[in-house]
Amino acid sequence: MCGIVGYIGPRPSIPVLMEGLKRLEYRGYDSAGIAWIEENKGLSIIRAKGKLAALDRLLDGVRDKRTFIGLGHTRWATHGEPSEANAHPHMDCRKEIVVVHNGIIENYYSLKSELERKGHKFLSDTDTEVLAHLIEDALYKRVNDSLKDALIDALKQVKGAYALGVIWTKEPDTIVAARRQSPLVIGTTIDETFIASDIPPILPYTNKLIFLDDMEMAELKRGKIQVYSLPDGDKIEKEPHIINWDASMAEKGGYRHFMLKEIYEQPQAISNTIGGRILMEDGRVLFEKGLEFLEDLIKRIEAINFIACGTSWHAALIAKYWFEKWTGLPVHVDLASEFRYRELLLTDKWLTIPISQSGETADTLAGLRIAKELKSPSVAICNVVGSTMTREADGTIYTHAGPEIGVASTKAFTSQLTALYLLGLSLGEKRGRLSRKAVSQKIMTLLSVPGLIENRLKIWQQEAKGLSQIFSRHSNFLYIGRGLQYPVALEGALKLKEISYIHAEGYAAGEMKHGPIALIDKDMPVVCLAPKDHVYEKIISNIEEVRSRQGIIIAIGDKQDDALQSLAQYVINVPHPEDDDVLPFLYTVPLQLIAYEIAVERGCDVDQPRNLAKSVTVE
Repeated sequence: MCGIVGYIGPRPSIPVLMEGLKRLEYRGYDSAGIAWIEENKGLSIIRAKGKLAALDRLLDGVRDKRTFIGLGHTRWATHGEPSEANAHPHMDCRKEIVVVHNGIIENYYSLKSELERKGHKFLSDTDTEVLAHLIEDALYKRVNDSLKDALIDALKQVKGAYALGVIWTKEPDTIVAARRQSPLVIGTTIDETFIASDIPPILPYTNKLIFLDDMEMAELKRGKIQVYSLPDGDKIEKEPHIINWDASMAEKGGYRHFMLKEIYEQPQAISNTIGGRILMEDGRVLFEKGLEFLEDLIKRIEAINFIACGTSWHAALIAKYWFEKWTGLPVHVDLASEFRYRELLLTDKWLTIPISQSGETADTLAGLRIAKELKSPSVAICNVVGSTMTREADGTIYTHAGPEIGVASTKAFTSQLTALYLLGLSLGEKRGRLSRKAVSQKIMTLLSVPGLIENRLKIWQQEAKGLSQIFSRHSNFLYIGRGLQYPVALEGALKLKEISYIHAEGYAAGEMKHGPIALIDKDMPVVCLAPKDHVYEKIISNIEEVRSRQGIIIAIGDKQDDALQSLAQYVINVPHPEDDDVLPFLYTVPLQLIAYEIAVERGCDVDQPRNLAKSVTVE
C-alpha cells in the first residue's frame, strides 16, 4: 500500500527520495510528499495530490539544495480523502518533527481527542498525524531527551499496524524507524543509510539490507544502524542480508510472479481490512465516516441486492449465506451484466451493494446507476480510493488490499470477503439478530484467519506444486462444494481456467446428478471441498459418487478425516477454525495456489493471461 523512503548521507537527499518514490509507484497511491531538514533553515515539506509528476513540478528550484537527510511517502488513502492536507509527511505543532507512516492506527480517535484536550492542533483527517503529536508530547511534556526514546514512549500508547520513519530538527543527523505488522527495510553503505517499505528504492545504492521484524525499531545515522526491541528499548544485534535481485525481482519481493506475491500477501491484506474497524470490548464493528445513514436504513429495508462481476460476484455469493443468516433479510445476488437488462423490482427499501476491486467495472457501475434511479440506497465495496464507484455510491467500505498487479484476483477477493463479513456482522447487530457477544466471538474467529493462512501457505504451495506435475496436461477439471463452499468451488475453477487455459467448471455438489456426473471418468480430476461443516455428510456422499465412476479425487479438507483419506487419491489439509463461517477464507487459498502452480508448469503468462484485463471498463 503506502510507500516510504528515507535517506541520510552525503548526496543531496531530494533526488534520492524522488527516485525512491518512483520505484514504489507499482504499489499504487493517490498523493505523495517529501520532507527534509536543511542546515540553518529547519524543516521543509512539499506535498501534492495525484501522481508523482505533480510533486515533481513543485520541486523545481529545490532539487539540489544542500540537504542530506529526508523522508518521502506515497499515500494510499485509508483515513481521510486524497488531498494535499492528508498527504504525508505530517508534522507536529512546533513544525520540528515529521512522520511518514504505512498502516492503520486503530485507536487514533481516542488518541486524537486526548491530544486535542492538551492543546494540540490537527491539520488533517488522517490517523497518522496523531503520531507526530504523540512524539511531540513525549519530547516536550515527558522530558525525553532523544527522538528514539520519545518514539518508544509514544508507541506504547498506539494500537494498530505501522511502519514509521521520523526525523526531528534537533537531531538533524538521525532517522528513527519502527515496525509493527507493516514491512520496513533498511539499507546501508559506509556513509549512507536508507529506509523503505520495500526493496526497490534501496537496490540502486546497496544490496546490504536489514529487515526489521515486528515490534522492532532502529536509530539510523550515516552508515550506522542500531536496532532496538519494542516496547522495552533493549538493543538487538541484526546481521545484514545480501540481496542479489534485479529491479523486476525487487518489485515482486523476490517472488516469481506478482500473483504469487499477492497470494502470500493475503494474511496482511485481511488484517489491513479489519484494522481500525472493530471494538472487541463492545462487540461492535465501526466503519469510516459516510456510513452513518446505515444506522437508520437497516431498520427499515426489506431486502439486500448484490451486483458484481467475476470474482467479485463469487464474493457476493458467499456473503449471501452470511447476510441472510445474520440479518434475517432476503438477499439477491446479480451478475451486473444481467442485472442491467432485467425488469427490476428495486425500491428505496432495498439496499444495493455493488462490489468491484477497481471501482471502474463498466457493468457494475451501470447497475449501480440503475439502482440509484430506482431510489435504492447503496454501499460500495471497493479497493481503489476515489474511483468512479466510490464517488457515485451513497457510501463506501474500502478493502485495504493495496494494489493488485496480477490480473487474476487473489488478495482483492479475500479482502472483499473480509469487508463483507464485517458489514454483515454490523447489519446483523443493528437489526437485533446478533448479540454483541455473538459479534465479538465472530470477530475473534476472523482475527485468527490471517495466522491460520500464514502458517499453511508454504505447505499448500508445495502440495500444489506436486499436483501441478501430475495434472498440468489434463484438459478438464470439475470443482464441487456445498453451502459456503459452492461459491469457493466456482472461484477455484475460475482461477484455473483464466491463468492455465484449462477448461474448469464449478458446481454445487448436489447438482451433479443433474448433468455434470456424465463427464466423470478415469481421466477427470474432481476437486472436492469437504470441510467438516453442517453439510459434511452430504459432500462425502457426492465424493462417493465420483469415486464409483472412477473420477480422480483431489480433496480439500482434513487429512485426519478417515473417510476422506479412504475416498480421495490426494488430500490437501486445511485447518478447521472455531466458526464455520470463515471457512471460505481458508479453502480459497489452496485453490489459488493449485491454479498458479499448474499455470507455471504449463508455461503460461501468469500475471497477464491472454485476452484478459485487470479492470473491465467496457461492456
